[in-house]
Amino acid sequence: MNTGYIVGFARGHNAGVCLLKDGEIVFALEEERITRRKYDGGPFASIYKILEYTNKVDKVVLAHTQPEDRGNDFTREEIYWALFRKLKLIDDPDQYIDMHTQHHMLHAACSFYNSGFDEAVAIIVDGAGTFVPSKFTGDETTIWEVESIFDCKYPAIFNPKWKHFGGRGPFCAVTNYDKEKDFEMIVDDTGGIVKAYEAVTQYCGFDPIEAGKTMGLFPYGKENELVPDVYSDANGLSTWITSNRELVIPTYPNAALINYQRYPFLYEGEQGEDLTKYKSRRDLAYKLQIQSQDVCLKLIEKGIEKTGVKNVVFSGGYGLNCVANYHYLKHLKDINYYVEPVSTDAGTAIGAAKYVYHQETQTKKISPLKSLYHGPKYSYTLSDIKTKAENFTIKENVDDNDIIDLIEQQEIVCIFQGRSENGPRALGNRSMLFDPRVKNGKDIVNEIKRREYFRPFAASVLVENVHEWFDLRGMDDSPYMMYAVNCHEDKQKIIPSVIHIDGTCRIQTVSSDQNQNYYNLINCFYKRTDVPLLFNTSFNLAGEPLVETLEDAIRTLENSELKFLYLPENKILLSKNE
Repeated sequence: MNTGYIVGFARGHNAGVCLLKDGEIVFALEEERITRRKYDGGPFASIYKILEYTNKVDKVVLAHTQPEDRGNDFTREEIYWALFRKLKLIDDPDQYIDMHTQHHMLHAACSFYNSGFDEAVAIIVDGAGTFVPSKFTGDETTIWEVESIFDCKYPAIFNPKWKHFGGRGPFCAVTNYDKEKDFEMIVDDTGGIVKAYEAVTQYCGFDPIEAGKTMGLFPYGKENELVPDVYSDANGLSTWITSNRELVIPTYPNAALINYQRYPFLYEGEQGEDLTKYKSRRDLAYKLQIQSQDVCLKLIEKGIEKTGVKNVVFSGGYGLNCVANYHYLKHLKDINYYVEPVSTDAGTAIGAAKYVYHQETQTKKISPLKSLYHGPKYSYTLSDIKTKAENFTIKENVDDNDIIDLIEQQEIVCIFQGRSENGPRALGNRSMLFDPRVKNGKDIVNEIKRREYFRPFAASVLVENVHEWFDLRGMDDSPYMMYAVNCHEDKQKIIPSVIHIDGTCRIQTVSSDQNQNYYNLINCFYKRTDVPLLFNTSFNLAGEPLVETLEDAIRTLENSELKFLYLPENKILLSKNE
């Protein structure tokens, strides 16, 4: 068959689309970037983007956790199949593949194909994967994937070796082991690793999906024996360490809540106020982070033991925990580790497209991830910019020195260039930049972004200088900002605004090959200050997606105290008129 174009798309939270041509990503992005609705679950707008690249595709692959809606009694058609048909992208039902029963496998496919490994063990730690009816439990209870281990090989072999399912039913813990397939399956009625993290996140006053806030809060807490364990083996009834059923109460259909009324120390604070000021929230966040990363480390070790493979890939929602990712490096000796930067459900769109491509072609070509600048292409003329930026002063022929002048004056400069970054991290194409040497810089930027006081910031550092400033625990680089690493003690006082309370910093290494304009700007700052890095945070305000278009960028400035927007491709600086 012709496998020129393949589309993978994920619906549900973090919906997204990936378009492949001959196995290579043409574009990939999350729906929220276009619609400006955080965690948008219906990828209609991003599907329309396909028409900017081709009017026909060969295969469309649905990635989700449940069967697709069939619409109303008048259509009796699956909604997304109908959309692709009406857009004339496909015309044969055989071109449409539903892989909703393979959610964790698609996370594994995304991370494996992007890793560059020829074989790997995939560790998937996710909130809730595929929902399936389970006669295994002795009734018709619905269960769902929580954690998984896969043995991955080319061209498209993903053998499950171990799975933990959560569910509802008259069971506490059930284990089944298939010796022939070396496959172990655990089913229990606990929340699992991620749902426990989400429950504590909600307990701290945030939306459950905002687990990154809890990760930022954790070093403000400390070990406290009054705080119960977040994870346990169900008093010896389970063969796996999972969320403590007495503390983390599962709720229908697949969420969880903290049973804080049971523990006097946790029963403080009222919803509606800043709950992070209470020791109960800080100390529980601390215990959650420390224990969850240790449980995940045990899962990684289990995967290595079961497969004998020392190439490890990690994905699912917990893969974005950059504190845990750095923790593993301390303990995984002689192990090659890759964490997928698009670990959210949007990554399953990539996994679905790449899986079908490799399955259909049987190719064993290894194509590691080289960039995350996968957003649609944009081009703006000077006339376009003038039309969109009526309330701004436009300065032409600016260079990096002009921008560094502003940054040294403690101004925040937003940068907009090229294709947007796929995934949740800003990597210099949609970023806000600041001077990392400013003592109270974190407070200044947090106030303007309307973020909580405890939220840390990242740094973009020249790759050739990274080891002088940070301990990468054996890594050569960190191009996708997936690790919160230790900053050398003698350097911390030089760059206080990007150093978290625990002495760490989430870093992005930058080379000239990866992003020439951004590299040149950081290098300009380095030549001026002897500091080879810039304070980098995502170009958005609290509660909003990263900006996608120039219109988004200008609107963000107009609705905030931000003043400057740098367009390096056009050599233009926009300054907001007072």
